[in-house]
This record gives sequence, C-alpha cells and structure tokens, in this order.
Amino acid sequence: MSRTAYPYRYESEAVVAAPAEVIFDELDDHRRLSAHMAEPSWIMLGSRMDLRFDTAGGRAVGSRIRLDGRVLGIPLAVEEAVVERISPTRKVWQTIGTPGLLVVAGYRMGFEITPAGLNAKLRIFIDYDLPRGGRSRWLGRLFGARYARWCVERMLSDAVARFAPAPHATGERAGS
Repeated sequence: MSRTAYPYRYESEAVVAAPAEVIFDELDDHRRLSAHMAEPSWIMLGSRMDLRFDTAGGRAVGSRIRLDGRVLGIPLAVEEAVVERISPTRKVWQTIGTPGLLVVAGYRMGFEITPAGLNAKLRIFIDYDLPRGGRSRWLGRLFGARYARWCVERMLSDAVARFAPAPHATGERAGS
C-alpha cells in the first residue's frame, strides 16, 4: 500500500528478546498493543480511550477496531481497519471514515518483525496527516509529531519490556 496519502511519518525500531512468531502473537492482540491508549497519560491530559473490537478482535484483514474517549470534555473517536496481516512478520491498520481526533487526522500504523536468531528486530511506524480545520489545525501543528512519536515509542518500549529477561538478583543469599 502506498504511503503517499499521508505526508508525515514517524518510525522506530529495537531488538526484542523473543522469536518473531512470539512477538507477532503478542502484538496481534490490539488490547496489548494499544494498552497505552487505555491508560490515563500525560499526552492525553490524564484521559484515556476505550477500545472496542469486532468479532475478529483486530486479528484479520478487514477487522475493525474503535477507540472512544474524551480530552478536556471534548469527545474523541476513531475507527480503524486492519489492511494487511502477514504472520509472523507484518501487520498494518489504518483509519476509516473521518477520525474525530485533535492532533492527528487520518493515519496508517503498523509493525514489521525481522527474525534475528533467538531475537527479532521490531519496527513500528505511523504515517499520518494533520487536521486541516478549526482548533485541531493548530493543535496538530503543535502536537501532532509529538503524539505520533509518543504512540510509536510506547508501543515499542512496551513490547521490549514484555520480553526483557528477568533481572538477576544480586547480593548475598540468606544464611550465607
């Protein structure tokens, strides 16, 4: 699918301590992937979004995902559809209809996983546009890039943390 519909892009990548298949299964569940949106956050001014899924749960091409919430009393809503799903290496979803968001307009997001031995390289991206009218126009110019970066980096850091090896205890054992 062409990126030309979205003039802005942010992407980031990291090595994840798990095989590609395991990472894909984890991220294929949008409840886990979008967990950062369901928690109050500074970028949402303490607000959060509710996630709803169709019967496929966001795990099939054509599956729908809806996010609803409020920021400072202003209703937010966006509907997404999965447009590409190639297990265990790639998944892409994008907005459908007209998103009711404040700092970004339509977008396409996704992830790519490249096997690397026992680990894998995970790249997460967002291609997006800024709102064109009203208060959202200037909010998008001020905060659109920051929001895109926050969203991608949260997804990436959450994935890395989920598979990080448990730290080893240090110090003396009891009874030594």
